[in-house]
Amino acid sequence: QLQLVESGGGLVQVGGSLRLNCEVFGRTFNRYRNTVGWFRQAPGKEREFVASIRWDSGTTDYVDSVKGRFTISRDNAKLTVDLQMNSLKPEDTATYYCATGRNIISTPMSSAYEYWGQGIQVTVSS
Repeated sequence: QLQLVESGGGLVQVGGSLRLNCEVFGRTFNRYRNTVGWFRQAPGKEREFVASIRWDSGTTDYVDSVKGRFTISRDNAKLTVDLQMNSLKPEDTATYYCATGRNIISTPMSSAYEYWGQGIQVTVSS
């Protein structure tokens, strides 16, 4: 069993920055097989892939709408994943979720992720 806990959300103005943090708890996390991803869901919309990082290689993936603005990174010692969000836009407003799964081939596919955090709110005001 794994538990994921998000932190760092809040209210920010357009053009501002926020840094989300996801901490992974549990002994079954596999540094050679697990991928950690960030997803978001706005009211009335489907959950959307934002970014992911493969733990062993550090390979990252982003949805087109956040490329150049968001950066995902990991801390191997702390088992944490950060999502640095810059140049925020109103359309980035959503609940953001951290998730992880093992042996994921298609990182944007939410069904591939087995464990999810509770979510954290990010609101960008204009």
